[in-house]
Amino acid sequence: MTEESEKKEIFVNVTSTEVRAALLENGVLQEVHIERSTQRGIVSNIYKGKVSRVLPGMQAAFIDLGLERTAFLHVSDIVIPKAVEKNSDELDIKDVLHEGDDIMVQVVKDPLGNKGARMTMLITLPSRYLVLMPHGDSVGISTRIEDDDEKERLRDMVEGLLKENILEYGVIVRTAAEGAALETIAADLRYTLKLWNKVQQRYMSANVKTMIYEDVSLPLRVLRDMLSTDVERVLVDSKVDFTMMLDFASTYIPNAELILEHYKECHPIFDLHDIEDEIKKALSRNINLESGGYVIFDQTEAMNTIDVNTGGYVGHHNFEETIYRTNLEAAVVIARQLRLRNLGGIIIIDFIDMEEQDHRNNVLYELKKSLSRDQARHQIMPVSSLGLVEMTRKRTRESLQHVLGKDCAGCGGRGFVMKVETVYFEVLREIIKQSRQFEFQKVSILAHQDMIEFLLDGQGLGLTELEKQTGKSIRLQAESLYDQDQFDVVLM
Repeated sequence: MTEESEKKEIFVNVTSTEVRAALLENGVLQEVHIERSTQRGIVSNIYKGKVSRVLPGMQAAFIDLGLERTAFLHVSDIVIPKAVEKNSDELDIKDVLHEGDDIMVQVVKDPLGNKGARMTMLITLPSRYLVLMPHGDSVGISTRIEDDDEKERLRDMVEGLLKENILEYGVIVRTAAEGAALETIAADLRYTLKLWNKVQQRYMSANVKTMIYEDVSLPLRVLRDMLSTDVERVLVDSKVDFTMMLDFASTYIPNAELILEHYKECHPIFDLHDIEDEIKKALSRNINLESGGYVIFDQTEAMNTIDVNTGGYVGHHNFEETIYRTNLEAAVVIARQLRLRNLGGIIIIDFIDMEEQDHRNNVLYELKKSLSRDQARHQIMPVSSLGLVEMTRKRTRESLQHVLGKDCAGCGGRGFVMKVETVYFEVLREIIKQSRQFEFQKVSILAHQDMIEFLLDGQGLGLTELEKQTGKSIRLQAESLYDQDQFDVVLM
């Protein structure tokens, strides 16, 4: 099936505390967005913040928004006063920001891990067709609009509207604007201008360290940001949200109400097309390929690494052909999983080594082609001398794994626990160390059941030998709440 004939659908699942939106292409899950009432993201929100610290060495500042952690603002995201801009060849953050200053900032990246939010003073206000940039001065057109004549038409239209209203603002024309009429674009511009005026008024009257603008909820963002001309239907399982989306669509998105449907069946909406199962698979480390190979995803704070293996696939031709076919299949799977898992930052892909240059080029082309529909900005580098593909993908919100999971309490996020034998030797060393420092007759070992059985079965030194070596009477106690590598040595 060609790209032009792809069938796109959006399913929206709503409960009292969580909203989930799934984008499917030809019945296959490609993206999932999750918003919980207790963990709602803050990207695009605008705050009246206070500069808490200026760091000249980093050319950055920390901004207090009234949140748990201070936010980060780099000098490249600062609105430069014209007086400073004219009198300085090289901008220094000390000339622009000072501790205690009140500033208007917008969130561009949610807090991730131990990092605070990333901020900008270059405010953007998105609508259905346009993005208003009050501190900008040019008109940009979405690169996804490929027709040059249409680009020129939209540029002339928007520049004319700005000139007509005597506005020195910047505007980005979104993909959804392709084919839109002048009145439609004009109405969108009026909406964003009205919104900007409200934001400015709220900023003037608001207390410092407070939010003055909040982005719309996920169901409405689905319509504003995810809806395109090739989406055939939007299915919503909540009557209240369906009505809200219908009102929003009738006001801002002409004809969108025609593809909105209220899902009334008893069967859960996310069981359609096995969406729930696909989300669970996206949380696993390994993804099996139809050929018999598999792909391993490792997500860390510094980067994401992806490893491709042939597994049980032996192919029907020579070994090079087997590797090539496995890598081609893996490229498609990796592109989909990057979107589904929402992996961002630095990504390193270790395809199976290929000897033929044509094979390497074709695999890289397949990866780029499969990622061409990804809305997140990304950059893919050529295959390195080590046979690795390095790429970056813009990260603005938490990955699916971080949204739905947390670090393992047993292993502290390492991804492994100590072997029983390793724990045994730690226990032995601890008892010997304590016997050299303190006088005691008996000792109790509190540990996981596997550790207790290891001692009782006579493995290692065994309980009797351990008592002989230490000269102490040892009592064992299994603790059901202990992890495998957790133990306590109690002296008596």
